[in-house]
This record gives sequence, C-alpha cells and structure tokens, in this order.
Amino acid sequence: MASFPLTHSLGYPRIGPDRELKKATEAYWKGELSQDGLEAAGARLRRINWETQRTAGIDLVPSNDFSFYDHVLDTSCLVGNVPRRFGWDGGPIGLDLRFQIARGVARHASHGECPGCGADTFASEMTKWFDTNYHYMVPEFRADSRFRISATKIFDEFAEARSLGVRTKPVLVGPVTFLLLGKPEAGERAFDRLRLLDRLLPVYAEILRRLAALGAEWVQLDEPVFSLDLSETQRAALQRAYRELSSAAPGLKLLVASYFGELRGNLDAFLRLPAAALHIDAVRAPAEVDAILERLPEATRLSVGAVDGRNIWRNDIARSLELLRRARAKLGEERLLVAPSCSLLHVPVAAAREDALDPALRSWLSFAEEKLAEVAALRDLLAGRGGEASLEASRSVEKLRQSHPGLLNGSVRASLSAVRPADLERKSPFPVRQAAQRARLRLPSFPTTTIGSFPQTKEVRSARAKWKRGDLTAADYERFLEGQIAECVRFQDRLGIDMPVHGEFERNDMVEYFGEQLEGYAFTAHGWVQSYGSRCVKPPVIFGDVRRRAPMTVRWSRFAQSLTSRPMKGMLTGPVTMLQWSFVRDDQPRADTARQIALALREEVRDLEAAGIAAIQIDEPALREGLPLRESDRAEYLRWAVDAFRLAAAGVRDDTQIHTHMCYAEFNDIIAAIAELDADVITIETSRSRMELLGAFAEFRYPNEIGPGVYDIHSPRVPPVEEMVDLLERAAAVLPAGNLWVNPDCGLKTRGWPEVRAALANMVEAARRMRAKVAAVV
Repeated sequence: MASFPLTHSLGYPRIGPDRELKKATEAYWKGELSQDGLEAAGARLRRINWETQRTAGIDLVPSNDFSFYDHVLDTSCLVGNVPRRFGWDGGPIGLDLRFQIARGVARHASHGECPGCGADTFASEMTKWFDTNYHYMVPEFRADSRFRISATKIFDEFAEARSLGVRTKPVLVGPVTFLLLGKPEAGERAFDRLRLLDRLLPVYAEILRRLAALGAEWVQLDEPVFSLDLSETQRAALQRAYRELSSAAPGLKLLVASYFGELRGNLDAFLRLPAAALHIDAVRAPAEVDAILERLPEATRLSVGAVDGRNIWRNDIARSLELLRRARAKLGEERLLVAPSCSLLHVPVAAAREDALDPALRSWLSFAEEKLAEVAALRDLLAGRGGEASLEASRSVEKLRQSHPGLLNGSVRASLSAVRPADLERKSPFPVRQAAQRARLRLPSFPTTTIGSFPQTKEVRSARAKWKRGDLTAADYERFLEGQIAECVRFQDRLGIDMPVHGEFERNDMVEYFGEQLEGYAFTAHGWVQSYGSRCVKPPVIFGDVRRRAPMTVRWSRFAQSLTSRPMKGMLTGPVTMLQWSFVRDDQPRADTARQIALALREEVRDLEAAGIAAIQIDEPALREGLPLRESDRAEYLRWAVDAFRLAAAGVRDDTQIHTHMCYAEFNDIIAAIAELDADVITIETSRSRMELLGAFAEFRYPNEIGPGVYDIHSPRVPPVEEMVDLLERAAAVLPAGNLWVNPDCGLKTRGWPEVRAALANMVEAARRMRAKVAAVV
C-alpha cells in the first residue's frame, strides 16, 4: 500500500530515449516493419515507461498516455469520431485508419487503405496543443455526429500494465476539452460543438465503467480548457459533464487535471467539479494556490503540480517544498498529491545521458527521469523520509548557475540599450516597397516559391554525420553540400520555380543550425521531444546572453545565387521561433531573450542584403504558438514579439523583399499583429483547411502579399493539379489575385524526392493555369 502523500505523473515521453517509436513507425510506413513488429516496439516502450516511473517512486503511474501518433486522435478513434471522407465502415478502428486520418490517403499507399476509400483524400488538420510545440490532430465533428466505443487501446494498455504488475491510472482527454478543440468537418457549417456533449457523455461513462470493471482505481481526465477564457455556458457544460461522469462507476476515483495556466475566472467552476481529486499547475499559477487551498471542498483531494513539466531546468526544491508544506498544513497528507505540472511529454527523457555537455550546465538540467526523482524527493521531504540530499544539491546548483561566466554578456546588453524606435521601421510604406521590389524582381503573377528546405536524404544525413565524426574533412563536406545545392537549384530552374531556394542541406534543424552559431546556446545529444507523429525535435538550450559570432548563412546563399539568374531567397529562422522552439533560460523575461536573438539576426539580414540576396525569409511559425492563453495577456506578448521581428527585419532597402512563414495556426486573433510585422510576403499553411484560414486575412483586408499553401507536406500524397487550382481559386476569390504567391504549406525536408518532384511540378502547372485564367478574364 502506498504511503501519503501520493505521487503521480500525468504522462510520460512516448518516443523512447533514442526515438525508438519514430524509427519503428517510419519503418512500418515504408513497409520495412510489420504491424506486429510495430505493436511489439510500442509494447517495449510502454513497459520501460511504466517500470521507470514505478521504480522512481511514482504511486499512480499513467497508462493510455502512449500513442503511435497523437493522444487527441486516439480519443477520436476511441469514441468513433471519423470524418466521412475516410470511408470508415463502423468497425473497430486500428492503426492504419489512425495513420490515414493523420497523414491522408494516397492512392498507392503501402499499407491497407481504409475500406471504401477508392481515391486520395486529405488528412485532418493539425494545430498546436495550447501554447506548446506539440501538434494534435484536430477532431472533426458534424451536427449529426454520433459516438460509440470504437477502439480498445485504453482498455488493452491498462490490462497490459496490470499483467506486468503495474496497476495504472488511465489518462483520457476530457469530453469538454475534446469538443472545444475540434472543428466542423469539411463541408459542414459552423455549429456549437457543445451540442454534442449529451451524445458524447454516455460513451465516456461506458469507458469509465469498463475501466472500473478491469480493476482501475483512478482515471485521469484532462481538461486544460480551464486555462482558457471560458464562457458561462462552457463552464456549465463542464459542471454538467462531471456530474454525470462522477456517478458513472461507483468506487472509481476521477482526477480532473487543469494545466498550462491560471484558472482565474474558472476557479470556482473547477473547484465545484464532483471529482475525487483536482490537479492544478502550481508552476504556471503559483499565486492561485492559497485561494484554492482555502476553497477546496473538504471531500476533494488536491494534486499540486510543483515540478515544471514544460521546461528543463532543475527544480528549486526549497521553493516547491515551501508551497507543498502550506498545502499539507491545510489539507493533511492524505488529501495531497505531488506531481509534475503537466504531462512530461514536453521534455526529453534523461539528462543523465548528456555527458558531452559542460558539467556545470548539465547540473542545471532536469528531464523526465530527473523530474520523477524531484517529485519523489519532494514527497519524501514532506513525509520526513529523506530527500535532504536533493534539497542541498538544488541549493548548490542555483548558486553555481548565477555565477556561470556564460550567463551575461556586457556587449550584448549595451547593443540592446542602444536600440531606438526607428530601428524597428522600414524606410518606406509597403506600396512604395512593393513597386521597388517588382521592378527589381520582375516576377510573373502567381509567382512560385517553396518554404525553404528540400528533402534531407540518407545521403545528406550520412555526410553530415561523417563530417561531425571527423570521417569527412570540412573541405570535402563543403564540396558535397555545393553539389547538393547545385542539383537543387538546377531542378528548380528546370521546373520553373520563380523564386528558388538553396535547399538548406547544411542544416540539421531550422533552430539548432542557427543556435550552434550563436553564443548563449547549448545543445544536447539526446534531448529529443515529439512535435507531431513521428516528427521529433531536439530543442536547443538558451542558457545565457545571445550573440552572433560571424555570418551564418551568407556563404550558401551567395553560392546558390551564383547558379541562377532567378532571385534566390535567403532563409533565416525568426527570433520568436528561435525562442519558442528552444528551452529558454528562466532568469530573465522571455522578451529580453527574444530581443537579443533579433539583434543577432538583424546583422545576418544586412549581410545577406550586402551579398546581393534580393529576398530574405525570416520564418516565424511559432508566433501564434507563443500567444498567451488568456485574452488579457496577449497585447503585451504581441507587442514584444512583433517588435523582435521588426528589429530583425527592418534594416534593409525598399527593394529587398522580406518574407515570413507561419504554419498550423488559427490567425483570426493575431491578424492585426501579423500585419504589424510588415513583412512584404507571408506564406501560410492552408491546404488542410481548404483555404478556410484565409478568412481572417480577407476580413482584415490584409494589405501585403500572401502565399497560401497548396501542397500539404505533412502527408505522403501528391495533390493533383486540379486540386491545387481549386485551392488557388478559393484564395483568389477572397484576396487580390495580384498579391497571391503559390507555394507548399511548409518546408520539404521530411518528404522524399519522388513525391516532391511530382508535387512541385503540379504546383508550377497550377500557377500557369491561374495566370492563364486571370489573363483570359482581363
């Protein structure tokens, strides 16, 4: 029997310490691994995760947090919510159909197409999970949607863990969060998705009863929508949902989890939920803890998320312990649970493996395994059963961190203090710049371009690995890269891409590549986290002041431009994305770090312009991701985020064209800020939404040029010319045709050359047809 206070984990990294899940899943997609082999790989990872957490001292170990693609997609499949275009026959939903919803259906897919799908169809939309860099598959609903249990994953994994001697706490996306994060199915009119709650709740109740029958004692229902601005109707829906679910399986304890922010106006509704336990994010919302302790119903337990599940810095044990002692004094040990703030899905697996890092810096880090140890240490300190060594180590590390020589840079701080408002402004307004750029670039209507990267083949990755190991000289590696760039530029010239790119073959990652050339950054060897599906990223660590050492991209852009008469586009990653896609220092405001990065990029932009590069793209796909969850907090963030971009971009001539790129985001609530960026051209993801996302730009009357994506690069299918033309016609119906560009949704790094060649050929042909149509009308 577990002693009090209880510890628990809300979720654990599913990819494995060496990205075993990615490798197995991609091997399955390629036909190199059977479904049994893929399932076996998943079972191995689940067993390791359960045993790791139990061994670390976690009392309530989660199950159903594992997924072969995405936990929100798993929830859709569990309740039988499949878009009609996938031809689902109503039977049990297995892996292939899940992958088809996530990736689309190709006519010649290597694994079984869904029953009834005789043709290609597009994947469900993907967007960011709240303000994280994790992407979830957006559920699609119809006004007449009906639900029923259609998959057994949640039950199978509970039984699997129990057979290994681990009685887990199954985890499930809560019903209201599930509905509110969805959207109408393609072709459906907008409707209130909460109208579906009465149909969904009986299915959730049956899920709970089945879990109780299998022997579950606890079930965790995640309702992170409590961190959003909710209406009274939405709060009432949450109350109604849990009144029904709390009585679905007598004896089953429900733990309802809120995380990622403060409860604010939702606090009373949250505390009134009829649940055995409520989880709060005490890292993001420490100021609310005392009010919660005062008002928590006497019959309810409180799970305090005292260890940061979102960042990788070592816990301040003394500070967390003080907070938990206040909670224990009010509640007693039996009503208190100790946990990370949210699922550990968002951090790497183990910092102990990072033996190549500066030992001082490594001592600051805490990944998933270390965070489990911190939770256990806090529990032991509370209960008087040890943990003193962890407390002393925490104090020692904090002192060492404050005195590290790489933390502060006087020249960086002096340069930032010298920035003036004029440094954030282009020389002329957009219409003047547009005329100058058109005179210089001489592009046709509906100009074609790509977002930047081209396929990173095995050959490219192998050459990079050999160079890093010292098996390939720097000179030989540069010659190899020149060959790749030359081939890529020739391909674009033959195809007729109007504004080519160099392909980014020298880059391992759009953030890591730049971070490696900036002071203030550090890099892990094994710090992988899941971004979506099989896509994993290894975020850099920003630990000190950021400064550019030397030009970072000029050599490759200049070389690529020498190979073609067409205007080459230089490629940079923007300051907000550099910030958002890194693990960021927590000893100064994020805005200050963003400004440091922007100043470094400003130097690079000027050097590219001096090298004759006429167009420079500064990608900001994470601008929307960083948006605070609460409306009242957004203006401040958007001000410094926009200013950081403008600081990076504004120091160029009128005839130098500044591009930016954003992907997988809802733009309605930031469209004014996007316009304030004052980029000459913005490219965005729109193919999965069938150009729906352009509505915000049309309603706002977005003044600058825009490239709505017509090729979904996250799917293996090659969209036909007619489909791309249809998308462009939809775009031209709501935006000025003269301001439209033609491009894929995102970079092509993860795709293979055969599909890229075919898709880009179709894209160029679609642009030609649009030019002809417009010319015919004129």
